[in-house]
Amino acid sequence: MSVKAFKLVSAVEREMLMGDKNYINIECIECCGKNLYVGTNDCFIYHFLLDEKMSTAGKITFAATKQLHKYLGLKKPVSELKAASALTRLLVLCDNTITLVNMINLEPVPTGARIKGAVTFTLNENPVSGDPFCVEVCIISVKRRTIQMFMVFEDRVQIVKEVFTPEQPCAVAVDGYYLCLALTTQYIILNYNTGVSQDLFPYCSDEKRPIVKRIGRQEFLLAGPGGLGMFATVDGISQRAPVHWSENVIGAALCFPYVVALDDEFITVHSMLDQQQKQTLPFKEGHILQDFEGKVIVATNKGVYILVPLPLEKQIQDLLASHRVEEALVLAKGARRNIPKEKFQVMYKRILQQAGFIQFAQLQFLEAKELFR
Repeated sequence: MSVKAFKLVSAVEREMLMGDKNYINIECIECCGKNLYVGTNDCFIYHFLLDEKMSTAGKITFAATKQLHKYLGLKKPVSELKAASALTRLLVLCDNTITLVNMINLEPVPTGARIKGAVTFTLNENPVSGDPFCVEVCIISVKRRTIQMFMVFEDRVQIVKEVFTPEQPCAVAVDGYYLCLALTTQYIILNYNTGVSQDLFPYCSDEKRPIVKRIGRQEFLLAGPGGLGMFATVDGISQRAPVHWSENVIGAALCFPYVVALDDEFITVHSMLDQQQKQTLPFKEGHILQDFEGKVIVATNKGVYILVPLPLEKQIQDLLASHRVEEALVLAKGARRNIPKEKFQVMYKRILQQAGFIQFAQLQFLEAKELFR
């Protein structure tokens, strides 16, 4: 049975990006506060300001205002963008080189600081250096079976560590000193400080695109065998049951308490609380799904969309209205971390009371008695 957890809202229409130039495709996106950056296959970066509006009927819409666009001067696609807002820098991967550009005017830093030889890269969201004016960047190097760690400052970069892996890495996520890596045939956790590694489970990267995503402190979400979304901690164990995805998942994102996945035809929403599939949204030709500070964004080659979560209280009320008491209570308990304590206690008491009356009306007196108590 479904829950309406998200609504799909258009953010950037194709005309704003490409006009009538059909050959232009979206390669990557980055969102930081109201700033949305789009990288294209013809080596341009576009900067939009996203304005969220709510109608009197409570309907959310987004208006994107184009700020500027910048040609990077190569005949290659912009393959990845990451914002380092503390440095007002955008890290841009194009033609195996990461360039630092100003987030506002998209001009490269005057020193010309760059990282060469990167296949893909990610930022360490749980940095170990403790320096607020630096971001830690992990790259998969063009050198075979090599990962490199860098410290990136406002106008310079510094290599910190080079780590060799047992097989060729194809995807990486970082938490502190821990790297979660998709290799050719398996996923592993590797502590780049001590060199200690731990095998997680086998996976064939030739058959499917691996997914490695940091979802919280010392915890990752991975695309496992048999269409399973698997959770793994840095200790190599799973503290949550897996979610059942389709076999051909392209991307995954987290918007607590939901895990959102994208495949060729659909966006699916699973609950982390009971692993059930809660919602399916038809979405053709999607190739990017990412979450940015709680905002979940999906993109096709031609447009950008935002998955707007419905308020948790509204979702709980909808479940109670369809007499799905158990699911409503699970969601209400899970909402505790998203709602201030006093407000949560008032809300939770009211939900228990409503659930009690539903059970009572269904002649489930013992269950109702427990809820009223």
